[in-house]
Amino acid sequence: MAGTDEEAVAAADDALYVLTAVLLTPAKFPSVLGDDYPEACAALGLAPLADGYGLVLGQDGEGARWTVAIDDVSLVAVAIASWDCGMEYELSPDESTVVAALPGWPLAVAVAAPGVPAPHDPGPEADDRPPLAPPDTSVWGPAQRRLGADEIALQWAAWREQVDDTEFPTPAPSGAPGDEGGPDGERDGSGENGQKGGRSGIRRVLAEARTYLDSPPPLGRVRSSFASGDARTLRADGPGWSLVARTDDIAFVLLDEEPGEVLPVGRGPELPGLLDALDKIAVRPN
Repeated sequence: MAGTDEEAVAAADDALYVLTAVLLTPAKFPSVLGDDYPEACAALGLAPLADGYGLVLGQDGEGARWTVAIDDVSLVAVAIASWDCGMEYELSPDESTVVAALPGWPLAVAVAAPGVPAPHDPGPEADDRPPLAPPDTSVWGPAQRRLGADEIALQWAAWREQVDDTEFPTPAPSGAPGDEGGPDGERDGSGENGQKGGRSGIRRVLAEARTYLDSPPPLGRVRSSFASGDARTLRADGPGWSLVARTDDIAFVLLDEEPGEVLPVGRGPELPGLLDALDKIAVRPN
C-alpha cells in the first residue's frame, strides 16, 4: 500500500477485511480524535467536508491494520444501524468513494479477521505515515476525558442514580459574597472539604459554555442527540473540559486537571436556561 492514497486505496479494496466502521460527521465523530469536528478531521489529515466521512476499519490480507475514509456517509450509516440491530450487512465501499487509506486504527477494535495474521501495524514500506493508534487508557488526558464523557452519555441512568439531589448545595444569588458554589448549584462531589479546583473548574466550564451562545464554536463542539421523552442529550467540549447533560436534568463535567473525576452540576436557577440555549445551537444528527 505504498505511493499515493489512490494506489493505497486500490490495494486495500482488493484485500480489506472489514471489522467495524464509525461515522466522522459534524454531529457524530470519534471523540478521541478531538473536541470538535474540524479537529477530529485534522487528526486524520482530512479536510472537514460538510457531509463528513465514513471510517472503515479492517485488516489487509497480511493482517495489517488500515482505516479507510470514504465519502459515502449514508452507506456507513446504514451498515452501523444494521449491525446495531443484530442484522448482517456486508459493508463494501465502492472504490470511487474512497478518500484515503490510513495505516493503523484510531480506535480499539476487539475483533480480528479470521484466516489472516493477528492485527498489526503496516510496516514503513507499506506507508511511511505514523500508524494511527487508540489512546493510552493508563494515563489521563484530553482523549481519556472525552471517552469518559462518552461513557456517561451512553450510561446516563447508571451515572444519574449515583447522584443524590439533596446533596446539591442551595445556591446563593449570583455574585453574592462568599458564593463558593457558583450560580448553578454545582456540587464538588467531595463533601464539606471539597476540592476548590473542582468548584472553580465547574464555574469556568459553565462560563466558557455561555460564550458559545454569543460566539459560535467550531462545528461539532456542541452536539445534541436523542434522549427519552422530549429531552435531549447534550454534549459540549472545550479546551480542557467536557460537559454531558440532559436538557431536563443535571449535567456532569470532566476536566483535564481533575484526572478520573466526574463532577455533577445541579440544575439550580441558571443551568436549565443554559442547556436549552446550547441545544438550540447544537449540531444534530440528520
